Amino acid sequence: MKKPINILAVSVLAVSVSLFVLSIGAKIIGIYINTTPSLPVGFYKVVDEPIVSGAYVAFCPPQGAVFDMAMDRSYINQGNCPGGYGLLLKSVFAQSGDTVSIDQAGIFVNGKHLPNSAQLTADPEGQPLPQYRLQAVLDDAEYLLLSDLNPQSFDARYFGLIAHSQIKQVVRPIFTWSH
Repeated sequence: MKKPINILAVSVLAVSVSLFVLSIGAKIIGIYINTTPSLPVGFYKVVDEPIVSGAYVAFCPPQGAVFDMAMDRSYINQGNCPGGYGLLLKSVFAQSGDTVSIDQAGIFVNGKHLPNSAQLTADPEGQPLPQYRLQAVLDDAEYLLLSDLNPQSFDARYFGLIAHSQIKQVVRPIFTWSH
């Protein structure tokens, strides 16, 4: 007698394989799929544009204790960046010549307070978060990257500035939707 086929298991496997193949194909043609609340959920295309304030960028986090902690706590995914980190998508909020201040009250760029930028002392599970501090004028190789949509985003308020060499691409949304 033949064993019955579990239709649900086969369907889940088919969907999983299809999504995996789709995500590989998307990467090959320069499409990112964002599922995090840091930026609008959806599809982003790699574009050949300069890194300017307001642009969305994909970057490899620099290796260090703060990103090791972020990966251990699943704030960021594993990936192909040095340290085994995955690429992150964030928005550029400051660049060369901008004055940036980061403290518990939030992030200020050229004296203007950025929305949703206050530091939290702990994550939703009660684990303490880094309390990064900065007062600086950015040079040509420094960028402030964060989310103004999600007050719980793991971004510059916890890890500071990102070097130009860490930024891999500028991306532009092609199809997004809200959560």
